[in-house]
Amino acid sequence: MDKTLMEERKQIILDVIHSDLYIPMKLKELAIILNVPKDERDELKEVLDELILEGKIGISKKGKYGMPSENILVGKYEGTPKGFGFVVVDGEEEDIFISESNSHGALNGDRVQVALRSSKTGKRREGEIINIIEHAIAEVVGLYQKNKNFGFVIPDNAKISKDIFIPLEKSKGAVTGHKVVVRLTSYGDHNRKPEGVITEIIGHINDPGTDIMSVIKGLEIPLEFPDDVMKQTESIPNEVTGKDMAGRLDLRAVKMVTIDGEDAKDLDDAVSLKIEGDRYILGVHIADVSNYVTENSPLDKEAVKRGTSVYLVDRVIPMLPHKLSNGICSLNAGEDRLALSCIMEIDSKGNVVGHKIAETVVNINKRMDYTTVNKIISDHNEKAIEENADVADMLIQMNELALLLREKRHKRGSIDFDFPETKIILDEKGTPVEIKPYERNLATKLIEDFMLIANETVAEDYFWQELPFVYRTHDNPDAEKMLKLGLFINNFGYAIKGEQDIHPKELQKLLERIDGTEEETLISRLTLRSMKQARYTTQCTGHFGLATKYYCHFTSPIRRYPDLQIHRIIKENLRGGISEKRVRHYESILPNIAENSSLTERRADEAERDTDKLKKVEYMQKHLGEIFEGVISSITNWGMYVELPNTIEGMIRVTDLLDDYYYYDDDNYEMIGKETGRRFKLGQKVSVIAVKADKMQRQIDFKLHEEDEEQEEDVVG
Repeated sequence: MDKTLMEERKQIILDVIHSDLYIPMKLKELAIILNVPKDERDELKEVLDELILEGKIGISKKGKYGMPSENILVGKYEGTPKGFGFVVVDGEEEDIFISESNSHGALNGDRVQVALRSSKTGKRREGEIINIIEHAIAEVVGLYQKNKNFGFVIPDNAKISKDIFIPLEKSKGAVTGHKVVVRLTSYGDHNRKPEGVITEIIGHINDPGTDIMSVIKGLEIPLEFPDDVMKQTESIPNEVTGKDMAGRLDLRAVKMVTIDGEDAKDLDDAVSLKIEGDRYILGVHIADVSNYVTENSPLDKEAVKRGTSVYLVDRVIPMLPHKLSNGICSLNAGEDRLALSCIMEIDSKGNVVGHKIAETVVNINKRMDYTTVNKIISDHNEKAIEENADVADMLIQMNELALLLREKRHKRGSIDFDFPETKIILDEKGTPVEIKPYERNLATKLIEDFMLIANETVAEDYFWQELPFVYRTHDNPDAEKMLKLGLFINNFGYAIKGEQDIHPKELQKLLERIDGTEEETLISRLTLRSMKQARYTTQCTGHFGLATKYYCHFTSPIRRYPDLQIHRIIKENLRGGISEKRVRHYESILPNIAENSSLTERRADEAERDTDKLKKVEYMQKHLGEIFEGVISSITNWGMYVELPNTIEGMIRVTDLLDDYYYYDDDNYEMIGKETGRRFKLGQKVSVIAVKADKMQRQIDFKLHEEDEEQEEDVVG
């Protein structure tokens, strides 16, 4: 519906509903009052739903529209595996508990209207869903089970607690054990299951690759590129043309290297360094993807849709086709490439005292990997230095600068949570053979330091130019969470200042004070959980974790859309400035780009976590009955999660703690035995036995080792 027409109809409806003579009525009655013909009632419903979303009108449980009630709110429903759920209301910290009987067919992610009800416990708000404004899920991925006359699908997403009924003629020939994609034809209610049609059979649950593909399909991550995208890609040359190089700053004579993982194929950043007196001249050179991916082209529209490349345990799902990401846009050694360079002059204290952003032509001298660079700058390995004599001195000087930048960032309060990432090694069939922490070294930190300073420099430049831009922001933590953290750490003799308006330096000091102590893991995890999630915004509100006022993502346009978008803005500005018309254009499109980029980033993170979980479960299936040492990483009402040194995490269910009745003390993050007073707390070391690894639930179950020993002693005695 036209936006102007929508607003006109909204105002007419509001005038009627707000009039003194109006009484709540259903859609049909309201349509008659408004003189809306039958064939336009769907459009009327659309307008009414918009007004409900805006909180300007309400709808009763009986479907009658009227004035909004104070006890009726709009929010997003979040389901749980046990059938109950919660409604998260926009702008409110406290969610609303929804019992299974009061969910009325709502599924995870649905936009709903909820009526507050009197709480049975008195501890939290409770409610009943009275209207589903918009369903979030159209397709579901799950495991098919066939009965004689029908079938049903158990959703992979545990937050969808109901099986989906499949009529036999809509099963597409699926058999028990097939992973399938289901299009929902009915959402059901609390008396009736949802119903659907199988649209795709992914494969049997035991077939290699089916598990990962199920995650990809379940999160609706695009795999294949559409024909128009591939057609545009085919028209792009394999080599840089003279026309593309015209007017650019030629840096092909400048010595520069790429530094990446050994198996990386999309090389989007290179670095160069020379020293002039007491100044470092650092160049961060980023692939100029925007030269090939133009605004509103098929490639661009697909890149917006994807938002980011997705890095999974067995594959990469790129934001751009391989011809670009691994070819003309990849800074491959010995080949002319187009770049957008940020060249910074840095003094001996780590201050950027001057900088230049320019469109450039580069030719990388050497491709380096983290392992080799670390041997040179950390281990001073003679063989590695000799084999890379042409760049070794520059790499050593780069490390000096990186240490300087790191120290400056540390002094201002930048927080560094050094929790290890997971490295999963698969065999040729996709079976995990080894799982271990992926440790950062001086080489990975060097690149991080250089990318950070480039991102900060570009963000500050464009903030002061007052041009439309996309920033990477990280808001200050909530005062309540900081207050709770402060009260808790007091038990260990620690304190943080200014919980109401905390400075990152305070959290950095706390992490330094606990370094090496028994409570380090506990307090580090709680501190991390007390902080907000970083996101993309059009307002430069600062980055709390990095303790900087200015930050953006400039350095990875091959794999992140916000970087590609700001490259366009920078280049347009460099080529003569951005007109008022173009300013208005960017102001109109950037909020949606920022929001979509944040959403696709979270989708990619979820896919990475889910696929890692699958491979961890598969790995542990071969180690059931074995004893492991770990630490308690999380505690909930239903159990304790234990993390092993190799990053695998499993749960000890509270029902498996057999020596007492245990309850969770959420103020002190402890599981406490009611009779014995025995306590389990975050960060505590425990010995566990792996007892179950369920790929369907993506869940690993542990039992306390000492408890089994005690039971055996009781039997023997």
